[in-house]
Amino acid sequence: MQFLVFPDSVAGAAVADAVPDRTHQTVIVHPSGRPWIIGRWRDGEIVLAAEGPRRLALLGHTSVTPQRLSTSLQRIRTVSDLDALAGTVPGSFHLVAALDGVVRVQGSISSARQVFYGSIAGTTVAADRPQCLSALTGSGIAEELLPVRLLAPWPPWPLSERCLWRGIDALGMGHYLEMSQDGRARTVRWWSPPEPSLPLEAAAERVRAALSDAVAARAGSARTISADLSGGMDSTSLCFLAADRTDHLVTTRWEAADPADEDQAWAGRAAAALPDARHLVLARSSAPVWFAGLTEPDPDIEAPFAWIRTRARLAYMARQVAEHGSATHLTGHGGDELFSNTPLYLHTLARTNPLRAVRYLRANRAIYRWPAGATVRALLNRSSFGHWLATSAESLIAPVREFGVAPEFGWGISYRSAPWASGDAIAAARRQLREAALSDPEPLAPLRAQHAALQDVRLCGDTLRRVDRHTCRFGVSWHAPFVDDRVVEAALSVRFEDCAMPDRYKPVLTAAMRGIVPDHVLGRSTKSEYSADAYAGLRRHRTELLDLCDDMRLARLGLVDARVLRSTLESLPHSSITLMPLISTFACEIWLRSLPATSRVADLSGGRR
Repeated sequence: MQFLVFPDSVAGAAVADAVPDRTHQTVIVHPSGRPWIIGRWRDGEIVLAAEGPRRLALLGHTSVTPQRLSTSLQRIRTVSDLDALAGTVPGSFHLVAALDGVVRVQGSISSARQVFYGSIAGTTVAADRPQCLSALTGSGIAEELLPVRLLAPWPPWPLSERCLWRGIDALGMGHYLEMSQDGRARTVRWWSPPEPSLPLEAAAERVRAALSDAVAARAGSARTISADLSGGMDSTSLCFLAADRTDHLVTTRWEAADPADEDQAWAGRAAAALPDARHLVLARSSAPVWFAGLTEPDPDIEAPFAWIRTRARLAYMARQVAEHGSATHLTGHGGDELFSNTPLYLHTLARTNPLRAVRYLRANRAIYRWPAGATVRALLNRSSFGHWLATSAESLIAPVREFGVAPEFGWGISYRSAPWASGDAIAAARRQLREAALSDPEPLAPLRAQHAALQDVRLCGDTLRRVDRHTCRFGVSWHAPFVDDRVVEAALSVRFEDCAMPDRYKPVLTAAMRGIVPDHVLGRSTKSEYSADAYAGLRRHRTELLDLCDDMRLARLGLVDARVLRSTLESLPHSSITLMPLISTFACEIWLRSLPATSRVADLSGGRR
């Protein structure tokens, strides 16, 4: 799917006339007859309703019918009246409305459905990807933002959401874009995080209903659906929900590089409890490993692809499930971000429920071996989000070994620069962090744990929409029900004392799936790690990766010392944590190599300006 949205004006129609390859795209018009939405989508990816001079479209996947949309249109008077509908519809979609000359465009809370917008010939146009707008403006990339993209494991919010295409902005979380006929536009907040006030039982019921609706929104009329069955609780939950909603369920599991990996045993238990499904084990002997195919350009040039290390595996998986009749694949990604226990909850819990916090702190100190003094200092820290951003700028080159020696109760994790990042790149990243801090940005949520969860959910959604574009090239759409708006809201509504239990693994999801997933499958309390896959992939594809070090685009920009990177690949570090910067570095490098010549920065052909 891809689309552009235009205001109902002469200027908007003129911009629409300039859209490339328009004859091969679908055009939906305003009541005036001018273009409203131009794009491509598959059957079943749009629900459209019209009532007189009003239009409403949901582009994506939802179980809502055109009749319900028509009924909603009959009741509303302004675009702000659509808040109620937007806050109740299940699924993952863009909402686009045209009411009496005013256009409203919005994506999802998670950014799995994102909106980009920019001014073209004096009028605002929106799209689901920035390169479509750049093709109309003729602008190139904002190379000055690349140093932050090199940080590991990812850039902190709000820098993570700055668009890399010059003159184009990404719509913020919980906002919609309102476009008027005179070409102007404004962003309007319509959603805020819920108060974490529901007790475990009530929250579990809400999560169960939201997840069930999310899976149903994908099932539709499909006779065959495929789904990950890694052995983790998230994918397992989706498989059991999907089994009741489709005639044929196909599950997939990657054979692990580590023979002691626990996921295999738990996936086997789940598969045995789903005897009517077809279970595919993607063998290491025939499937691509991590870091395969990185020398190939990426057709999706929106931004560096965070999962570049598994791009070839995603294509292989899509081909396998397509051969078994699936065009819809479910993944459990997003579950960790919403339901994993995190020490960040303790910072708020210490202020709202001190007695419970003391018990949880004792358990966490025993697990992580936090020193008492460092724990107390972390709990007493009341720094603002802006101050935390500024502090993060000062620790970019701190040794990785310092991770975990003391609790981090800030607004997120620590960020590190790559050992091969140049001094200029580190200075630029620090400068951007400090500048962002000086603007006194409002966090995604007033509570630290909620802010961190929402940042992770949005990073996850951002990646998953890119995965979907990749697998759709092979006939399979990729769906992550956990990052649907209704599921995110439900997960954020639970009381902190009920989701921060140190002695229980994902207590909210476990309670939600009770009675759906068998108890002997639901009882897992561990999680596997995949450093063996990372090392195996790096060793197998070392030659191709070393080739990428020759004539590096990042080196031409003065951001990376290719000699240090080459040395790292030739002698891999013992700690898998130190490998994280490799992923962001290769993601940026492949992105730069994939850009069309007209979009590349001027000095890529010959050193620094």
